[in-house]
Amino acid sequence: MEKIYLDQASTSFPKAPGVAETVCQYLKGPAVNVNRGAYSAAYSVEEQIFETREQLRRLFHFSSGKGKNVIFTKNITESLNILLKGILHPGDHVLVTSMEHNAVMRPLVQLQENGVAFDRIPCRPDGSLMLAEAEKLLRPETKLLVCLHGSNVCGTLMPVREIGLFCRRHKILFILDAAQTAGVFPIDMEEFHIDALAFTGHKGLRGPQGTGGFLIRDELAACTVPLLSGGTGSISHTEEVPAFLPDRFEPGTPNIPGILGLHAALSFLEKNSMEENLRHEMELTAYFINGILDLDPEEKALKVIGKKNIDNRCAVVSVQTPEIDMARAAFELDSEYGIMTRVGLHCAPSAHKTLGTYPEGTIRFSFGPENTKEELDKALSALAKITGLHHGEGIKNGF
Repeated sequence: MEKIYLDQASTSFPKAPGVAETVCQYLKGPAVNVNRGAYSAAYSVEEQIFETREQLRRLFHFSSGKGKNVIFTKNITESLNILLKGILHPGDHVLVTSMEHNAVMRPLVQLQENGVAFDRIPCRPDGSLMLAEAEKLLRPETKLLVCLHGSNVCGTLMPVREIGLFCRRHKILFILDAAQTAGVFPIDMEEFHIDALAFTGHKGLRGPQGTGGFLIRDELAACTVPLLSGGTGSISHTEEVPAFLPDRFEPGTPNIPGILGLHAALSFLEKNSMEENLRHEMELTAYFINGILDLDPEEKALKVIGKKNIDNRCAVVSVQTPEIDMARAAFELDSEYGIMTRVGLHCAPSAHKTLGTYPEGTIRFSFGPENTKEELDKALSALAKITGLHHGEGIKNGF
């Protein structure tokens, strides 16, 4: 059976050309460490890692501190934990949106137990932010606003430019979770007034799992307490945590194969059109949503969650099957038709409460640059059969 991968919001597949080969080449040798070996092979790997930092700095239009202000972690969840737990202290107040992933909410709930408070800026039932409501939630002790860029549940984008201006006007920090948008949408840290940006390497950037990081301004880094500490290969004469970047936040041996694979992915992205990939993904998104609405205009057996168009959204589409169990539908999509999706709450209960899909969740379809309309036709046909809609009359997609 042909397999169709429509779970790009979880991790990208296939990875960018050159990623697997680069990782394999490094592991075949010499698979040397960095910041520890006084020999040419180690220096060569260090140079490639530095180049990767510079690639990320260019990608996000970040002018502060050059590559040293790009910190590598194993994933965006670790990045957000480092930032939130390192910046916030008892008595501080935080603003989030009601669409956040647990990578933001669980650290904040932990911090709440230690005296940090937070409020959720409400969002509409399609996931769009009601930014004007944020004014009412501000307190004298409000320290920062942290939010996702694109919803991993329904694809709705947050207005990051307006959020950045709001934060600047009220003199609070702005931290952006770019899990679903890094490498897909243009992000300008200077224009959007972003103080720290957390990213993952294995989604839109199409690098290996186990890669991620954050970009942080010097003044914020200086007052952020490291979550982890240990050997860095630098200033080994002292037991104090280094004050300089990136060593301050990078103790221990990094995921060198993953970072080199990410370097290959970023090199591919630099040579190819991010705009063209985005255009293609949005075409697929519109095609899929229109296909569902053609199948079931009244959305009785198959319901699109969130926006019904591609305005201010990424290539993530959630659906519900009100007449049949969604876990069963997702199982049949895979077992009978080879279509890989994700079903459930997607680690974002707050988003589902906003969208009105809690606690049952949704079946999520998400698209990448290698997906095709032919694959989506097969997914739509499978959904029609599973839900009893079959081929119906008036279906425009022609499956």
